[in-house]
Amino acid sequence: MADAYINIFLNDEKLKKVQEAGLAAQVKEADGKKCIQVVVNDKELKKLNKGFPDLAFDSSNACVLPEDAETKLFNIIADMKTLDVIIRLQEKRLARQQNIKRRLEKRGEDERKLYRAGNAVQRRIC
Repeated sequence: MADAYINIFLNDEKLKKVQEAGLAAQVKEADGKKCIQVVVNDKELKKLNKGFPDLAFDSSNACVLPEDAETKLFNIIADMKTLDVIIRLQEKRLARQQNIKRRLEKRGEDERKLYRAGNAVQRRIC
């Protein structure tokens, strides 16, 4: 399946924020309105369909999120100043998971060291 898109239609206020974020070149026309399109891969598309079962896609494989979700996504785009927010959020999530894994592995090594040290002390006492 090809990538899908999330259309975020722009009013004057949103258009100004997009221009301030340096994304004016990314503005496109869809259905006669100005919009920006966020690329969604297959994995994220499944999550979207699960979270929003009524989501409808047009012939260009684009959809429009419900208003509250669209507002949140737009605010993230404006803050991060990129349309690759889905990919960047995945990268952040992966980095966070790897960091947690490293900390747990380190904690496991520390616990093993303490266990070994405790055994050595017990052998000396007995």
